[in-house]
Amino acid sequence: KNLSFSGLTAMEKKLAEYKCNTNEAIQLKLVRFPEDLEDENTTFNPEYSHQVFGDDEVAFGYKGLKILLYYIAGNLSTLFRIEYTSKVNEKFDCVEADDVESKIREIIPPGFCTNTDDFVSLLEKEVNFKPFGMLLHTYSIHNEEAGEDITYHIYKADMTCPGFREYHERLQTFLMWFIETASFIDVDDERWNYFLVFEKYNKDGATLFATVGYMTVYNYYVYPDKTRPRVSQMLILPPFQGEGHGAQLLETVHRYYMSSPTVLDITAEDPSENYVKLRDFVLVKLCQDLLCFSPVKLMQGFSQEMVMEAQQKLKINKQHTRRVYEILRLRATNMGDAEQSRSYRLDVKRRLIGPYKKKQRELAKMRRCLRPEEMTNQLNQIDLNLQREQLEESFQQLVSDYRRVLERLAQA
Repeated sequence: KNLSFSGLTAMEKKLAEYKCNTNEAIQLKLVRFPEDLEDENTTFNPEYSHQVFGDDEVAFGYKGLKILLYYIAGNLSTLFRIEYTSKVNEKFDCVEADDVESKIREIIPPGFCTNTDDFVSLLEKEVNFKPFGMLLHTYSIHNEEAGEDITYHIYKADMTCPGFREYHERLQTFLMWFIETASFIDVDDERWNYFLVFEKYNKDGATLFATVGYMTVYNYYVYPDKTRPRVSQMLILPPFQGEGHGAQLLETVHRYYMSSPTVLDITAEDPSENYVKLRDFVLVKLCQDLLCFSPVKLMQGFSQEMVMEAQQKLKINKQHTRRVYEILRLRATNMGDAEQSRSYRLDVKRRLIGPYKKKQRELAKMRRCLRPEEMTNQLNQIDLNLQREQLEESFQQLVSDYRRVLERLAQA
């Protein structure tokens, strides 16, 4: 018995050596210069690979597996190669290595390079690449490393732009690695709008463009003659994250729709925490100068006037306007003053308690059918204490999120 058991562990140990974490194995690059290919500083890895390689994010059957996905910075022409130091041999180990290549091929469009020389010769043609669509906004960000201001452009594109369909197919593969629940969209549906961020850079005296990130927005129809744009996907590529591009992009998109008389308001599909923080910042920045958000009016509480003005002028919906109001009211409140801070706390908690109260009513209904009276009262008491704690916790968390938005606003 012991023999077979130790035999098994030896075999298991051996097989374990052939497991690779796919988040580490996948190496991504956005290439501007031939020397970027050798430079490890230009490599970045996925945050997620479970949508391609399963929940364990493991590829089996290789030692030293590298899955190279290199993109030319502008038009995203792709080099795809797989390298490894050794691979399990079916005859010898009676196991089969995962077919890594076909898994990647499922998400990247055909027409990629498989060797470096072809890729480098495509890189020389990159000087001909120009952004797609219509220029909406230009901005600069000072880059410490380069010691100069770098210029960025935001474009609105659509599927009628020559070459854009193929480019978008290459671009959207990044969603799989950086958005937890990504899915590809139906590009034949004309209600999609695409907004793209590009960086201008110089190479041998010529001006070139690099892809920074993008956003897709779906225009829902609202009876009888309006639309409600809904932000679906938004991604700033990792080398550019933390530089403020997300805020520039969201504000630009917002301003684009603000100028349209048929747009009701703008929403988002299943927004992440980071997106909500970004949106808070952008919307507060847009709203802070509206008359209805003057400190005097903020202190009088949330009003229908705020809802109307934010929707008509800035296309912001009621729910988001309420958050903007809470953030701006926090800025106008002296939290050191007992009366002011109490008033603020009650105001926010009254909104937070809404869902609790609804749940409470549903529970009470159920219990009336199930339990004797005295038990119900005790349980309600326990519930109320728990609810108070949860409410306080939610409130504190909100205030700290709101403070961060206000800090960022003070620096903007």
